[in-house]
Amino acid sequence: MAHRLTRRGFLHGAATAGAALSLPRSRAFGANEEIQVAIIGCGTMGSGHAGGFHGLPGARVAAVSDADLERMAAAANGLQPTPQQHQDFRRILDDPGIDAVVIATPNHWHAAMTIMACQAGKHVYVQKPVSHSIWEGRQMVRAARKYDRIVQAGTQHRSDLALVEVGEDIRSGKYGPLQWVHTLVLHTRESIGKVSQPQPVPDSIDYDLWCGPATKTPVMRKSFHYDWHWQWNWGDGETGNWGPHYVDDVRNVLGWDDVPTSVVAAGGRFAWSDDGETPNIHLTLMERQGVPVVVDIRNLPRGGGSTEPAEHLGLVHGNVFMCEGAAVKIQRGGGAAYDHDGNHIKQYRGNGGSHEANFIQAIRSGSRAELKAEIEVGHLSTVMCHMANIAYRVGSQATVDEVRQSMADNEEAARTLSAVVNQLDANQVDVAQFPLTLGPALEFDPKSEQFMGPGAAGANRLLRNVMRKEYAIPEVV
Repeated sequence: MAHRLTRRGFLHGAATAGAALSLPRSRAFGANEEIQVAIIGCGTMGSGHAGGFHGLPGARVAAVSDADLERMAAAANGLQPTPQQHQDFRRILDDPGIDAVVIATPNHWHAAMTIMACQAGKHVYVQKPVSHSIWEGRQMVRAARKYDRIVQAGTQHRSDLALVEVGEDIRSGKYGPLQWVHTLVLHTRESIGKVSQPQPVPDSIDYDLWCGPATKTPVMRKSFHYDWHWQWNWGDGETGNWGPHYVDDVRNVLGWDDVPTSVVAAGGRFAWSDDGETPNIHLTLMERQGVPVVVDIRNLPRGGGSTEPAEHLGLVHGNVFMCEGAAVKIQRGGGAAYDHDGNHIKQYRGNGGSHEANFIQAIRSGSRAELKAEIEVGHLSTVMCHMANIAYRVGSQATVDEVRQSMADNEEAARTLSAVVNQLDANQVDVAQFPLTLGPALEFDPKSEQFMGPGAAGANRLLRNVMRKEYAIPEVV
């Protein structure tokens, strides 16, 4: 299938050359006027959004798009009236009748599609992680500002009232000074298997379009869909998959308008000899203005004959905010505060909110200030996940003692490391034979969004990805 290579100067035309573009104008929507939405990416999340947006008052899913014809057709089925179907999403961007797009593609397409949609005058709801690199995330923010678009990040915890209440209590000092935060994602997963040669691309998929900005490499995984999460060319591992939700909760609760300034990470891909590249054990210690944040990602079961996930501090996923007078444990949908004897102090009840409805309402009002997770909010939380991944990827093999020494300034990180080693042992992983990977302690400048000091050169090389010329995000959006 032949593709038009560009629209509105996205690739290497007017925008890159500095020529003036005709900027799209925001328009007001009448109280009874339907907002026409298109879904781009029709996997599990995209299909869920198709139903979610189609059921919202004042919104209708008018089109769907996916590089996989079968997925696209499945998402369209059941929606009435039946939406248009376009394998090439650029036809949606060229349609003046589409007001907004929902991007639920694999990670490597999020930024380029968002920028192209902004240039086309569309508002955007983009799934987490909003970007596949720190640089392209900032380009998304620039595009949203330049074209004055409403761009919502899919970190839907921002619409959960429980997080709002927790933030008010912790920031007011209700439980005393904050000591540290522990972010937990201890979901179990299985090996993705190993292939000995490139796998055929299903006939229903336009592989060149699916690859988009990413390097067009052979398919080296058994399952074409979803398992791209665990290969760096397309995905960002579990840290980029579930991590954005829970580190965003940290920034939300603590009222941060920036990101930590230091990071060190250790981990590895253990127990599985497969085609996955991202770590299934990933322990990161970050710090911002004296507040340590431990980010604890583990995909292995607790081991010792049990296939259940590990627990830490009584949680499998969520955040623990340890204060001088209490521990606040919060996850999707709510949580509670406990004194240090384990006695219940206060319950926090959430309902998940309506993130999709918030997006539609902001479009209708024309005010990005109404968004719960405006693109810069989503970008900064995604930056934290990229920082953790980069800190791991520039690492080398290390002993447990070396990892412990790198995190010696934080007792919770040290306790977590011991829990990780015990879990690996219970999964019959000998860390002497299969060592952890440990990255250098890195300093990060939130203003320039670059690493500084020792180790910065290697880390900064991972601030942006190599992109294919015909789909690459331009330097000037």
